[in-house]
Amino acid sequence: MEDLLKVEDIKKALEAFAATTFDHKKFFDMVGMKAMTAENVKKVFQTLDADESGFIEEEELKFVLKGFSPEGRDLTDAETKAFIDAADKDGDGKIGIEEFEALVHE
Repeated sequence: MEDLLKVEDIKKALEAFAATTFDHKKFFDMVGMKAMTAENVKKVFQTLDADESGFIEEEELKFVLKGFSPEGRDLTDAETKAFIDAADKDGDGKIGIEEFEALVHE
């Protein structure tokens, strides 16, 4: 992840959400993902897709912040559900690469 995003930006974003409800829009903006090319957003997606299934499933999403840094906290069940609800446009219960890219750039 460090070859795509600045370590300082990741650290600041993780600190910002350490004790508050996770907000994917603010997080993506804080780490610099909103300004990334589609190709680099796809690289981030592939890093977060731990089982390389082509989707980020609920179990992977709970640990999404750890994908940015080992110091990241786990998302709560409510945060995970809100994240999936925001991204899952086809209703299959998981986030595909196109859905992730659309979410980042919304």
